[in-house]
Amino acid sequence: MAEQFLNYIGGDWVPARSGKTFESLNPANREDVVGTFPRSGAEDVEAAVAAAKRAYQAWRLTPPPARGEIILRAALLLAEHKEELARLMTREMGKVLRETRGDVQEGIDMTEYVSGMGRRPFGESVPSELKDKICFTWREPIGIVGLITPWNFPVAIPTWKIMPALMGGNTIVFKPAEDTPLCGARVVEILVEAGVPPGVLNLIHGMGEEAGAALVDHPLVRGISFTGSSEVGRHIAALCGQSLKRVGLELGGKNAIIVMDDADIELAVEGATWAAFGTTGQRCTAASRLIVHQKQLVDFTDLLRQRAETLKVGYGLDEGVEMGPLINGTQLERVHEYTAVGVKEKAKLLVGGRVLDEGAHAKGSFYAPTIFTEVTPQMRIAQEEIFGPTTAIMPVDSLDQALEYANSTAYGLSLSIYTRDVNRAFRAMRELEAGIVYINAPTIGAEIQVPFGGTKNTGNGHREAGTVALDEFTEWKTIFVDYSGRLQKAQMTEGE
Repeated sequence: MAEQFLNYIGGDWVPARSGKTFESLNPANREDVVGTFPRSGAEDVEAAVAAAKRAYQAWRLTPPPARGEIILRAALLLAEHKEELARLMTREMGKVLRETRGDVQEGIDMTEYVSGMGRRPFGESVPSELKDKICFTWREPIGIVGLITPWNFPVAIPTWKIMPALMGGNTIVFKPAEDTPLCGARVVEILVEAGVPPGVLNLIHGMGEEAGAALVDHPLVRGISFTGSSEVGRHIAALCGQSLKRVGLELGGKNAIIVMDDADIELAVEGATWAAFGTTGQRCTAASRLIVHQKQLVDFTDLLRQRAETLKVGYGLDEGVEMGPLINGTQLERVHEYTAVGVKEKAKLLVGGRVLDEGAHAKGSFYAPTIFTEVTPQMRIAQEEIFGPTTAIMPVDSLDQALEYANSTAYGLSLSIYTRDVNRAFRAMRELEAGIVYINAPTIGAEIQVPFGGTKNTGNGHREAGTVALDEFTEWKTIFVDYSGRLQKAQMTEGE
């Protein structure tokens, strides 16, 4: 019988009020039940918000350096449990062990980084235009925040949200993705062990349309941070807009790598393989478009085809496996449907395009690495996010055309160019419409000390991580102190 797990509300581990549960399954072997979790609803969210409200005043008044000490202990505990968390993640969401180790390391890095923010400036002093008067600013918490995270980075992304929210002095209701609830629970357990007080961090498991919707709708929740699909993000933004609730959205991508005629072809193929098929293409930064100069097209296509055909697909804990399964059967069907779309659009299916369901793949959600060629920007496979191991090669004959193709989608998260020409590189830095631009590197590989986020339909302008990590979870307060002993009027002359 599968192990049963609980919500964490107000310092207690409790089941859903309804008694309902759901299972988390290993996507490489659907017969392997990782655990059973509470299927929470509005009543559970209400209890979690009430606990967060009770804890808010004391946590808000906890000095930031003291908050940082707790967060630093959490970083050390994450490091201590790195291998255990990585193996759990591979079992629960499928990506290969070397990638899940990287996911946990990113969580460690983010937690360490935020812990130091407690001893860095929380504001600034600014000269006043008047005598005997000073102006300064400081940050204050939003209040109770709801954090809704995806399954593809089930340790890293929760730390991007939880740690800055804690450092900002907020109390939290956290709902991890229903496909990776145990990873989310382990992060919470580590924070509890590190000393986060009861009620400051609350964990609610469940479905997005039930627990997630109740969290977004709750009137006492003053901020929502969501990472997921653009479709759901738009819905959340509309709901939050009606109540003027703070909302940070990190949504989809349709990222591209440009390979110019002077590019290092082997380096570009290596980068494209990693960007297109790493995490089975299930990254918001995955390169699902490869914009290749005609002079490199034949060699690039042939080398990438060879690499895709030899990728070892299987269970991520098995030796030598390079690509794991898709997260579930629904996503497997979606990816395969896009293969049919590409064929119907007259793109050429070069390799892959099939479900892997025999032998070692029989019990999982496996899909072959897939490459389309002869793709044009108007095709759906060049415009819509597939979120699977599918990429499209698009030929161009100039830098201008390459930049036009790269910018031709509704998304703007991550774009890349391979070139040895510094002038081309700097022009691409300026012209590419994305929150992240890479030169001679693939579209994936974010680092936590710089802001992460995108433009256009990729989100609503917020950035996570880096020096701006606290912006999403704090309000600015401006303070004036007049010690002149008389009424002074800004922007007015003495005679007025």
